Amino acid sequence: MTLIKTLVFGATFALSGFQIAAINHAAAEESALASPSGLHITQDKLDKLLKEHKLPGVSLAVIDNYEVVLKATSGEKRFGSGELIDDDTAFSTASISKPVTALLVAMLEEQGRLSIDDPVAKYLKRWTLNTNDFPEPDAITFRRLLSHTAGTTQGGFADYYDGDDVPTAIDSLNGVKVPRYDKPISLKFEPGTSWEYSGGGYVIVQIALEDLTGKSLPELAESMLFKPLGMTRTTMYQPNHKAFLTNVANVHHNDLTVIGAGLPICPQIAPSGMWSTPSDMATLIIEMQKALAGKQTNVITQNVAKATTQIQTLHTTGGWGLGWMRVEAKGNIDWFSHGGSNTGTGGHIMGSMEGGVALQYSVMAETRRVYPLLKP
Repeated sequence: MTLIKTLVFGATFALSGFQIAAINHAAAEESALASPSGLHITQDKLDKLLKEHKLPGVSLAVIDNYEVVLKATSGEKRFGSGELIDDDTAFSTASISKPVTALLVAMLEEQGRLSIDDPVAKYLKRWTLNTNDFPEPDAITFRRLLSHTAGTTQGGFADYYDGDDVPTAIDSLNGVKVPRYDKPISLKFEPGTSWEYSGGGYVIVQIALEDLTGKSLPELAESMLFKPLGMTRTTMYQPNHKAFLTNVANVHHNDLTVIGAGLPICPQIAPSGMWSTPSDMATLIIEMQKALAGKQTNVITQNVAKATTQIQTLHTTGGWGLGWMRVEAKGNIDWFSHGGSNTGTGGHIMGSMEGGVALQYSVMAETRRVYPLLKP
């Protein structure tokens, strides 16, 4: 039995409460979704579980031996609309945006345009680290910001919708029009001495990359990663932009009503603004895994893959890389991963450091509702 079968079947690993169960080939229902690796899930079972847990929609993909071996979807893009989710339906990925941002930084370093250990202030033009809030600006490096060791505040952000007074990324750093914060981003501890999750630190990275390249972060991500990898259903453009995707899932309250206009707008793009599908995320994960293994890749080099997954906070599983979490060891092996949770939407991607095994899902629900349904 392969590792992926051990995880999905032997350990009864569940994604968002949607149990992927082994089905006897001879007795499999006609509606069963199958994969070359022998993984199965019936559409009826998936639809039933969706109703049981009162979730409007889900999409998932499974990788084994560097190939997508199972894809499945269920539910509606907007509950009650009759528009079904399909493999091309993009979800708000929330914080899964962070490792993508870190990949862009590492790729720019490889091009010689920056150093991960450079003070980020070196590249900031439209906004500066004032010495009142940052007594030692040179201590705020890309490496510390991407690994959440810079000491910056602003952990996460509220969502905005069409019709709201949406702040800019710089407004956000200045504490303007951001409901959770009434003052500019600052320090909670001396850089490099501790760890605390900081979406605001990623907004600083966003401004630095845009000032350095003269391109918006969505432009950079599209030209450097998404387009070269063929990730046509992934974007960092927001719902109020003409380049935003058309096949997308809305976000929902726990009672299955749509939140606001249905499509969250995140001016804090680097930490939480990406939209994607599990299949596109699978493409990214496979590219990362092949790079880590020294196999031929199209975009991500082995140096970039190793740089972003190398643990920065601890020397064993349980630490944090650049963007990537290294806190999971399911199946008795190490994984690089990241979860995401904006209001009314959640998801998770995880890939093995060796062997080309991975899982990814997106679900239209608050992640705190989903986590209790996960089975070890």
